[in-house]
Amino acid sequence: MVDLTAQPYNLDADAIAWVEDTLAGMTDEEKIGQLFVNMGSSRDEAYLTEMVEKYHIAAVRYQPGPAAEIWEQNNILQTKSKVPMLIAANTEAGGNGAAPDGTYVGWEIKIAATGDKKYAYELGRISGIEAAAIGCNWSFAPIVDLYRNWRNPIVSVRTWSADPDQTLELSLEYMRGIMESNIMPAAKHWPGDGIDERDQHLSSAPNWYSTEEWDATFGKVYQGLIDAGLPSIMAGHIALPSYQKELDPGSNEFTPATLSKAITTTLLREKMGFNGVVVTDASHMVGMTAFAKRRDILPMAIMAGCDLFLFFNDPDEDTAWMMEALNDGRLTRERLDEAITRTLGLKARIGLHKIANKADILPPKDEAMARIALPEHQAIAAEVSDKAVTLVKDTDDGVLPLSPEKFKRVLVVPIKGPKNPMAHGAGGDGAKKIADQLRERGYEVELYESLTDRLEGLSAEEAAKIVIGAYAGKAPISAMTDKYDMVVSVAEVNGLMQPTERVYWPASKGTPDIPWYVHELPVVFISLACPYHLADVPQVKTFVNAYDSRDHTVAAVVDKLEGKSEFTGVPSTDVFCGLADTHM
Repeated sequence: MVDLTAQPYNLDADAIAWVEDTLAGMTDEEKIGQLFVNMGSSRDEAYLTEMVEKYHIAAVRYQPGPAAEIWEQNNILQTKSKVPMLIAANTEAGGNGAAPDGTYVGWEIKIAATGDKKYAYELGRISGIEAAAIGCNWSFAPIVDLYRNWRNPIVSVRTWSADPDQTLELSLEYMRGIMESNIMPAAKHWPGDGIDERDQHLSSAPNWYSTEEWDATFGKVYQGLIDAGLPSIMAGHIALPSYQKELDPGSNEFTPATLSKAITTTLLREKMGFNGVVVTDASHMVGMTAFAKRRDILPMAIMAGCDLFLFFNDPDEDTAWMMEALNDGRLTRERLDEAITRTLGLKARIGLHKIANKADILPPKDEAMARIALPEHQAIAAEVSDKAVTLVKDTDDGVLPLSPEKFKRVLVVPIKGPKNPMAHGAGGDGAKKIADQLRERGYEVELYESLTDRLEGLSAEEAAKIVIGAYAGKAPISAMTDKYDMVVSVAEVNGLMQPTERVYWPASKGTPDIPWYVHELPVVFISLACPYHLADVPQVKTFVNAYDSRDHTVAAVVDKLEGKSEFTGVPSTDVFCGLADTHM
């Protein structure tokens, strides 16, 4: 079974007795419910009460909303639930992962670019203060994937580094910071993303490393975290064929870790000694759902070594199928009790068993709201922007620093990806922010409207006339060089839930959308999201990575372009994308 006296639990006799007594007092229906983490579809009290009283859920990872609403929701969940709950948030980039009005500190790639590990600690600390205020006690962070493939669309800014040593160092700092608020981190995505170029939301996406390569990279990171007392891990729908073949010869080598006993029990628990809680990644992702029937996937995940199953598809159907597996032996009682023991142990590690009055689990609401988006937290976020903005490429002599005297007339060109309502990150109006900043500083700025934007809302006949005109007519080079002194291209492309994170070029070649004119006019290319666009614009000679479009980030970018402060950001991944021509 589970050693609750060892890390990450380190429980005393009273806490262990609570775990054992709580487990012993559960019915089979309650035990089955304790295998699930719900994604709430409503904050209505009747709905929340039904989820804890009818389905007996162990945990929740809720839909985003204002901090005040989340506090109310979490208070209902904790006061109505028979067993105190794990309440998770995705504090990957700050307290805004617990509530959107919390503090965005910076994506992990941005934190790493500062070159100072203290900001990883601050990311964890600020996340912890703001998430704990509204009742969260569990975080699906840090992300410890290694970005080794620039074509990977899901990791992107959601990674510290390509280097395992830097990743381990910053992850430990994050863990230290968030655990100061008694929030348990869940490192993800076991056994490691960033090798395949696909997204397990949409397809299979294995980790293709050999056992030796994995041991020296991802294995090194996870082992370091485990040795430091990491309390929980999120298993990804990511196969590790090399270890699957070694540990379970003859099995399907493309079994995702969430469903693989070889990867999540033999490798993680037995070989690496992980004693904490394992939660699956979201169960609607194709990397899991395409592997087998859902009725089989449910018990398979628990038998593989996962303790919690992330999200119902339908609570009645899923719980019935899990109960069916318990009754027919595909889910053993021994494994069921072990999984619940780990989850209860984590709750006791938080101290939830000591709180006699459930209404006291959350801090008072007015006190909680006073911890959200504190001015000192916002100041640290701005500090991160100042230190992280990165001058990746500067081969156009005499362009930097910019000034209105050198380049009075500026064309700002927005560059976007496919429309993506699920994209992570805020904004979408970064080009306008850059244009406004330049205007405030004395530049004459025109914000380019692309052919694609002009076609929106037009009839098919009207659109056809414009498109035909774009192909039929060619403008002289002087139409640009006589009108503008420089061009600033501003890309804001987010890749989550898309098969690629590349820029989206419109069909009208020769227009200013694509910076083909780098020998005609000075061009500065600024990425306000994905850091890997040099692959699509290798001809650009001045390239800046800013990682997001927050106001303080945009201000820092323009300050540095004008020479008012230095570029100090250092890339932690290969922003040249392994291509020779991107260095030109």
